[in-house]
Amino acid sequence: MKVLKIDHIGVAVNDLEESLKFYTEVLGLDCQGIEVVEEQKVKVAFLPCGDSEIELLESTTPDGPIAKFIEKNGGRGGIQHIALRVENLDAALEYLKEKGMQLIDEKPRYGAGGARIAFLHPKSTKGVLLEISER
Repeated sequence: MKVLKIDHIGVAVNDLEESLKFYTEVLGLDCQGIEVVEEQKVKVAFLPCGDSEIELLESTTPDGPIAKFIEKNGGRGGIQHIALRVENLDAALEYLKEKGMQLIDEKPRYGAGGARIAFLHPKSTKGVLLEISER
């Protein structure tokens, strides 16, 4: 498996528009678009930062994974996941299975920004929700 870079850091937020004000007006980052990913019950904003991105995530439903994360976090948002870009997602998943990693996604699925993604369970990654992605 070849990790190319940190693709993005996913940050769960309660209010995407309000959070965007901080990242754009205070930090000076540019929002490169907002997208809804129905399959993941999330609305996403992309903010490039150097060679990576900050991905702001707002739940579109009360039962979505981002809503559940915020609820478990005492109603506050925060860093929800770290995404690593890999050279070949299918090969990476096979490698991780061989290494005994617990996968949330056995097969790649559609992610925001046209990426193919899969998540690794935090039980296998020392407590961090890791996404691996291929663009």
